[in-house]
Amino acid sequence: MASTSSATFPLSKLDLPVSYTRTRTKISRTSSIPSHLSLSKRYAVFYPTSKLSVSKSNGFAINSRLSDYSIDDPTKENGPQVEVKTCMWNWRGYSIRYQYSGNSGPALVLVHGFGANSDHWRKNIPVLAQSHRVFSIDLIGYGYSDKPNPREFGVNSFYTFETWATQLNDFCIDVVKDEAFFICNSIGGVVGLQAAVMERQICKGIVILNISLRMLHIKKQPWYGRPLIRSFQSLLRNTALGNFFYRTVSTPESVKSILCQCYHDTSQVTDELVQTILLPGLEPGAVDVFLEFICYSEGPLPEELLPQVKCPVLVAWGDKDPWEPIELGRAYGNFDSVEDFIVLPNVGHCPQDEAPHLVNPLVESFVARHATPKASFPTKAI
Repeated sequence: MASTSSATFPLSKLDLPVSYTRTRTKISRTSSIPSHLSLSKRYAVFYPTSKLSVSKSNGFAINSRLSDYSIDDPTKENGPQVEVKTCMWNWRGYSIRYQYSGNSGPALVLVHGFGANSDHWRKNIPVLAQSHRVFSIDLIGYGYSDKPNPREFGVNSFYTFETWATQLNDFCIDVVKDEAFFICNSIGGVVGLQAAVMERQICKGIVILNISLRMLHIKKQPWYGRPLIRSFQSLLRNTALGNFFYRTVSTPESVKSILCQCYHDTSQVTDELVQTILLPGLEPGAVDVFLEFICYSEGPLPEELLPQVKCPVLVAWGDKDPWEPIELGRAYGNFDSVEDFIVLPNVGHCPQDEAPHLVNPLVESFVARHATPKASFPTKAI
């Protein structure tokens, strides 16, 4: 395996592949569940009130999940709780949050989309962990991972798919310590494909859910519109307009409105989901990451990566996605690496959260078909 020290971005901190776990308090089961904490008809999350980090935004109480928690699957009578552990991993001097559950079976790494975090997989982890080792990671710049200021890197872009792909591959080496299946949503799908291209022996297969089409990519813009788009991006990134714009979208009301656009079943847009997405975005540095990415019009396209991928790929698409139209997404089913294109009826942009009853069995069957052991797994030299 090629050394990951040849990453395309500068490292301002120590490159130490160290993993550590913060002390967490296990959450015990309670006798009654407040209705506002119910995730769905199938899963319920129990938060330890004394361990919640609470902040206020426009009168809303926002709770962050920074502790271990336990989840019941009510479909199994008297079944054991599934414990989901929350840990921090030191990646090149940056703190990266991840969650994990499950003690046996193939390894799965769940990769979130733009503006989301590992909690967006809260309806998938407990089910998949019953027969898999499940890891859900906050990409650097998102969730409760560190958010280094992109201006610290000068002309070198930091928040790129190459950065996140390197992070994902290093995570498999340092933390998972095994090859893994990547389960990805939206821009996370581009991250997963890029990682599989960069280090082919790590990824066993990829499930991509409503992958980002990257319609603002420079190659997809008409030539006459490129100067205008670049001028607008520069205005957002280099003037107070960008911060003003971010403040308008980083409120509970705005986040809920945005989620109701991309979720077909808007009943799934709960206050708990709004808090899950919003709170990390209120942390220092989040605005700079947001503006940096919406001005990122270069890097790989899915259609450029798919021909290079050597592992099997399953593409699933919610057919009511208003942001990534299925009519355009169907073309990805024609690539040799894609074994199937699955339509998820009446589902929007985030199928794993809106329709876990469709996504979880899809993931389980895909992994079962391709979970064959390999002779060895690479280790990274220190």
